[in-house]
Amino acid sequence: MMTQRLRFAFSAVFHFCASMAIILAPVSHAEEPSTSLFSTVPTYDDVQLFRIDGSNTIGAELAPSLVKAWMEARGTDKAEIRATDIENEVEIIGYHAATNSRLTVHVAAHGSGTGFSALRDGVAQIAAASRPVKSKEEALFPGLNLTSLDSEHIIGIDGLAVIVHPRNPLNRLSVQQIERIFSGVVTDWADVGGTPGKIEVLARDNKSGTWDSFKSMVLGKSELLTTARRFESNSELSAAVANNTNAIGFVGLSSVNNSKALAVSDGQVKALSPNQLTVATEDYALSRRLFMYTQGVSDNTYVRDFLNFALANEGQRLVADTGFVSQELHAVIPENYDELPADFRELTSGAQRLSINFRFMEGSAQLDNKAQRDLDRLAAYLKHQPNGEVVLVGFGDKRKTESRSQLLSKLRAMAVRRELVRQGIYPDETVGFGDELPVAAIQGNDGRMKNRRVEVWLRNGYEAVEPSALIADESQAAR
Repeated sequence: MMTQRLRFAFSAVFHFCASMAIILAPVSHAEEPSTSLFSTVPTYDDVQLFRIDGSNTIGAELAPSLVKAWMEARGTDKAEIRATDIENEVEIIGYHAATNSRLTVHVAAHGSGTGFSALRDGVAQIAAASRPVKSKEEALFPGLNLTSLDSEHIIGIDGLAVIVHPRNPLNRLSVQQIERIFSGVVTDWADVGGTPGKIEVLARDNKSGTWDSFKSMVLGKSELLTTARRFESNSELSAAVANNTNAIGFVGLSSVNNSKALAVSDGQVKALSPNQLTVATEDYALSRRLFMYTQGVSDNTYVRDFLNFALANEGQRLVADTGFVSQELHAVIPENYDELPADFRELTSGAQRLSINFRFMEGSAQLDNKAQRDLDRLAAYLKHQPNGEVVLVGFGDKRKTESRSQLLSKLRAMAVRRELVRQGIYPDETVGFGDELPVAAIQGNDGRMKNRRVEVWLRNGYEAVEPSALIADESQAAR
């Protein structure tokens, strides 16, 4: 059994690596539906297929891009995205030659909270949210489990970037420092190691999921500084920060643009920059999932087919192209692996970590919705790794005794193993490491949930190739 020092050393080195090598493997594609999907629409008519309301993070570019690609993949002539007379609302329009029909999908991006009321009222068939549904929003749907696999669809991962002006000398802050800045306790850059000057706080508006995520992950019970400037869109906020040397704000990872993203630490965990790999594994302190919600299995054929498209390989590649982090799998070789202690190198000889963490429902040994879909992704990936040896490593939060933590972490790894065996995948090793290598502060429920995870390592996989197409290097992440 490795010592605590050795395990922590590995975690630090792994996360320190800004440049990584990626191992790629072909992934099986689900059979695409026939392009006759629209053959039953009324001829010579304007047909609204469905409507998406909610998150600005999703609705500004990602949702319209996914809808456009889906329409074209399903047989429309070249689709286009058109602005409407209402700010932050667009229509995606495709022309179906066989029926001479004009097909539209409407996307309204006014914040996550607006999506659930639109879904309840039947105005929208999909609610887009850049944070999980709240209890009060679930109450809008009596008798329906909005967090079930049929209702909750994780379409990608985003990193909530804390941004400053490019010439700001600071490169990192802790979650605690960020909280003190945005609540108005700290008002001068010199108090956090920067150049003296008044800090100007910029924030998203109250309706946005970006704000909800920031409040949950950073502010907690603290209140936002009353003089903070508020913005309805991430792009407007980012542009304002890029033009103000004393400004600080927060946006989705894809909206950093000309600002600089800071590395963020949580408790004693090493500060990590928001990039493709730290966000994909959700190890970055301010990573978050992007959701689409339906009222159970939708009775709208087009909604069901669109969601299948978004979750499959083609849709996930578009998620990455739009600036978010897809759920396609790749394997990581730490650049400084040779600097690790000799006994750890012996233990992990020939192994790489996959860009996936399995997590669990709160207070349960049941895999959460993302993990359940990730099982299929992992099984498909591993079937193209004929010589691969899988190692499952479970982690957990601190318990009364070390043996209890060790047992629970092993049981988590065993839960993933059982599901893989059902799909014909037999992991070579299943290990529990207790409360070692936390990726989040151990105080608070969110941190405990994040630390309860199962990592996947692969020995004898494909050879490494250059990651330029898949990894945002540190300079790009800090734009």
